[in-house]
Order: sequence, then structure tokens, then C-alpha cells
Amino acid sequence: MQAQILGMLTPMMALLFAATFAVFWKLGGMRRHVLGFAIGYFLFAIGFLAAHFLPADAFYLFHTTQFFYSLGTIVSIASACERVGQRVHIPTMVGIYAISAFVLALAVSITPEVGPRLIIVNTAYGAMNIMGLAILLMARRRELADYAIIAVVALQAVDYLVRPNLTLMFEQSIHETAYRDSIYYSLIGLVLGVKSVGSAMVLIGATIAELTKTLRETSEQDPLTGLRNRAAFEQSMQTLLPKAHTEAVPISLVIADIDHFKQVNDIWGHQAGDRAIASFGGLISEMVRGCDTAARVGGEEFCIAVWNCPNEPAERLAERIRQAFAQLSHEGLSADIRLTASFGVATASFGETYEQIFARADGALYKAKGGGRNRVQNAERTSCNIPKPVDQEPDQRGLRSA
Repeated sequence: MQAQILGMLTPMMALLFAATFAVFWKLGGMRRHVLGFAIGYFLFAIGFLAAHFLPADAFYLFHTTQFFYSLGTIVSIASACERVGQRVHIPTMVGIYAISAFVLALAVSITPEVGPRLIIVNTAYGAMNIMGLAILLMARRRELADYAIIAVVALQAVDYLVRPNLTLMFEQSIHETAYRDSIYYSLIGLVLGVKSVGSAMVLIGATIAELTKTLRETSEQDPLTGLRNRAAFEQSMQTLLPKAHTEAVPISLVIADIDHFKQVNDIWGHQAGDRAIASFGGLISEMVRGCDTAARVGGEEFCIAVWNCPNEPAERLAERIRQAFAQLSHEGLSADIRLTASFGVATASFGETYEQIFARADGALYKAKGGGRNRVQNAERTSCNIPKPVDQEPDQRGLRSA
């Protein structure tokens, strides 16, 4: 009775971990690799239960457990790799399983000894983990959780390749009828339990870290445009400006505001206005670099911190965005209507605070608005970058017809 209870601990823990990852995935809105961890542990649990309850001398015992262990290993490794943006070649993994299953069938038909069967299936599991380890090592991500997962996969590979051989050196011969009374079976129960808990703790820790990061980024993100919100942008500027001053790197600030936006809401409605804001945010996101920081800081007002960028290139960036936005069509607006935006540009002086550079860029934006809109005003200059005349004049609402 005691052995039966102890034998149930490992599958019950695996089912608990499967449920834990499923909850993370469902309630946390996490990516599918977390669901993959849940499925992997569920498959391991089925394999553990099969090993515990199926007749020890049944010819299908090792075939059944190998199927579920192999499938669980493939899903778990594929999920760990997908977590860091890498893909496992599933046909190769399936090929490893198929070859080992064929060799296992031969071993079962030839001898009642369990030893060859154990070496065959564990060698296959080890090969799968080595393949996963090689893929994980190629990933560019290198956070603490990534190193921990790499270590877990490496230890799994070593365990599968070394443990069966060492154990069988001491026990030498295990008949299939005596399998559950063997030293190996007692040892494997302990090893699987420890590995299951250890691997789960690492994966749960990595999942919690990922969830925390996602929640933090979501709280810092403007839901309409996907850019940062004002609070997150101002917080990042408190770091970027001192860093730029310390490293003697130029940093420029571009402030943009959609022209006559109130009229857009009044004439076409707030949904059309929201889509226009989202389009402008998407355009900015496409045109800035990864090292730049863009945010929606007001209703129709946007800010871009352009890293390692002197004044004139920042002005040219603003001009490119201005021209591109003036050509966009917007869902919900008349087909012949094009919106425009005005821009203010300023470049930080040594020791200048965020409030000071923002005030200068905002003052330049105010001048661009007062100078006729749809233009770029540079705070470091006295004249506006006035766009070339267009064939059509603005209509009475101040919006340009296409």
C-alpha cells in the first residue's frame, strides 16, 4: 500500500504542474509556449501513471510509456525553444522516437531482460534533449531564466544518457517480471520526482518573470497605439538624458500633434478619431529605430526621444514622418481627406533636464501650429521647414483634400 502511494506522488505532482501552467496561460493571457509546458507535464503524468499501473510483464508497457514520455519531451523542448524565438525541427524529433520505438520492439521480442529497453528509450530522450540544448544555445536571449532552462535541459540530457548505464552496472540483469522490485525502478521513481519538481520550479519561475514583465509593459503601454504612455515615457527620459550627458551622446526630442483633430472627432466621430491616432502611432513605430523611444503623451500628441541623433537628422526624421502621414488615408474619413501633423524639434544641451527640453520642443510645436500647421519647427533655428505647396487648398474645416 505504501509503495502504491509513493508511486502516485510523481504523476500527481506532474498533473499539478500541468494545471499550474494551464492557469498561467489562460488567466495571464500568456503565449502558447506556456500552454506547451502544461501539455508536456500532462503527457509526462500519463506516462508515469502507465508505468505505475500497467502489468510489469506486459509487452506494451515500454511502448506505452515511451510514447507518452517522448511526446512530452518533444512538446516541452519545442515550447522552451519557442519561448526564446527558436524552432525545433519536429520531424527530426519524431524520427528519433520512431527509430528508438523500432529498436525497442526488436528488444522486447528478443529478450525478457529490461536493461536493453531502458538504454534504448533513455538514449532517445537524451538525444532529444541534446538537440533542444543546441537550439537553446543558439538563441540570442540571455536572461537569468534562460540560463536556468539551459542548465535544466543539459542536466536532463546527462541524466538520460548516464543514469541507466550506471544503474545497470550494479544490477546487471533485470527480468521484466521483477522490474518493479528492482533497484532501478526504486531509483527512477526518486529521480523522476526530483527532476519533475526541479524542472517545474525553473519553468514556473521563468513564467512568473515573463508574466511580470508583460504586466509591467502593459501598464506602460498606450492601448490605442501600442506606444508608451506619458508616465512611462517621462520615466524613461529621466534615465536617457543623464545617460546621454554621461556618454556625450546627442539626444533629440520630437513632439508631434495632429492638426485640427477636434474637427475630426466632431465631423466623423470619436471612433474615426481613434483610428487616426492609431494610424499615426503605427506610422511613428515603423519609422523610428529600436534605440529610439516613442510615446503618446496626450490625446493626439506624440513624443519621440531620438537617441544618438544630432539636431538636423532629428529634424529630417520629423519631416519624413510629416510627409508620410500627410499621404495616409484613414478609415472612417471621407476618401478625399488627408490629415496632417505639426512637429517641434529640440536637441538637449549638456545638463538640460527633461522639463527644459520638452518646453523648448513644445514651444517649437506651438510656433509650427501658429505658422500654418503641417510643418516642422526646429527649436534650434528661427525658421520653419514649410512644406511644398499642394495642388489642393485646405478646405474650410482646415483639413487637406487629397
